[in-house]
Amino acid sequence: MRTLFDAYLNDEPKPLARKPKVVTTPARRLTPKQYELMTRWMIKEQGLRVRKWRSSTSGAAWQLIADSGEVTRMIEAPKPRGPMSAAVFLHEVGHHAIGFDRYKPRCLEEYHAWMYSLQQMERWGIPITEQVRFRVYDCLHYAVDKAKRRGLRMLPPELIPYLRYRRDS
Repeated sequence: MRTLFDAYLNDEPKPLARKPKVVTTPARRLTPKQYELMTRWMIKEQGLRVRKWRSSTSGAAWQLIADSGEVTRMIEAPKPRGPMSAAVFLHEVGHHAIGFDRYKPRCLEEYHAWMYSLQQMERWGIPITEQVRFRVYDCLHYAVDKAKRRGLRMLPPELIPYLRYRRDS
């Protein structure tokens, strides 16, 4: 499989149309320099500003709109150093990539941001571990449950698998 590291950023791969492949054991380990390269590329590609590198595996994405109409795209996320921190970082980037308020309800936006994250992990050759898969499932279950508590009447079909809490892993 050819990754961006192999091409050393000389050409950009096309976005994936299929679901990302799940890797249970990492085929190869990325170097810190490769994670740094991916991080810089994604920040530049999406025109983002990192307000803060978080020490926890949590994140936030938002945009500021000035009176002049200028938009500043901001994130807070862990600095990618492994598959989990990369997944969270790419999830926050995904919110900007898919666009805010493009998907309703909010849990559907979360779903698409996570799918973007997994696609980018495959694009960059970052292994999608079982822990990452469980984190995605857990976050989406929480988002669906929160939407139900707040009175969601109709659940989008993509989110039906996340209705029940998965106790394994």
